[in-house]
Amino acid sequence: MHPTVVYVHGNGNKVRPELLKSQWDTALFGRDMAGASRMAYWAPLRYPEPLPDFRPDPLEGRTAPFEELPAAADRAGAEPPEDFVARTLGEARLEAGEIALEGRAEADESALVDWLRNMTYLADTMAGAEEPEEPGAELPLETLPLPRSGRTAVFRLLVRHAFKDVHAYFFGGAGPAMREVVKETLADVDGGPLVVVGHSLGTIIAYEVLREQQREVELLVTVGSPLAITEVQDHLARPPAVPAGVAAWHNASDLRDLVALDHTLRPEYTPQERITDLLVTNDSSNHHGISAYLSQHEVRAPVQRIFDGTG
Repeated sequence: MHPTVVYVHGNGNKVRPELLKSQWDTALFGRDMAGASRMAYWAPLRYPEPLPDFRPDPLEGRTAPFEELPAAADRAGAEPPEDFVARTLGEARLEAGEIALEGRAEADESALVDWLRNMTYLADTMAGAEEPEEPGAELPLETLPLPRSGRTAVFRLLVRHAFKDVHAYFFGGAGPAMREVVKETLADVDGGPLVVVGHSLGTIIAYEVLREQQREVELLVTVGSPLAITEVQDHLARPPAVPAGVAAWHNASDLRDLVALDHTLRPEYTPQERITDLLVTNDSSNHHGISAYLSQHEVRAPVQRIFDGTG
């Protein structure tokens, strides 16, 4: 039987489901996949009306339509590291009001500046490399780590300011209904290899459903995922582990993506041999946008191999 991909979108309101699905198809495959793809569309649980067609998603970190996005290799006009650091800290201070980083000491903010700058320069260095990392290459367990106090401050600011749906999922009682949407979408898939792709909060929802159901999945793809963050793991229904039915799990993140503050799942999720942690370059303005993630070769190639029958 033919393979099917099920998408699980992330935070915030979205365009209508058929358009959103087509946008993800285009970013991942370069074309609309018709009945070979499904979108687990939970946005109506939180928003009464979808976004107008082709209105930029505020959490996508871009202003151009999908069709106008530059290729990942084309970095002309990319934001300089210093500008990204200044903008990120400015947004954090604005949200925190008079208490910078929720009252953390100036030393913590200085550490945050250093961490953001190092992450940005390292990501730019990776993007300029002639050859991509080998699939499955080991990543350092802690790459220029941000001190825990700074990490916690940034994570809380992000959740409160930009990711209210994460708060609703864990603390507002919306989690069961969101998971039910994913369960119903998976139930509509009748046989054939299954690929599940989740973004941001969608990675949490997809993970928890697969952990519960133990559904056979040939490939789980998570991008911009917060599943490696301790504060997220503390609120999962089950201890961190690769869902029993998942044959392979690829987790991709950009070092500058503040939603994916931790970039490696393997230290906490076992069996480790099923997980591949990938560092990629996401040049959306917030380094978290879904289209930039799905257009990465490291993300696209394993999915396309399954659909081509060579996976």
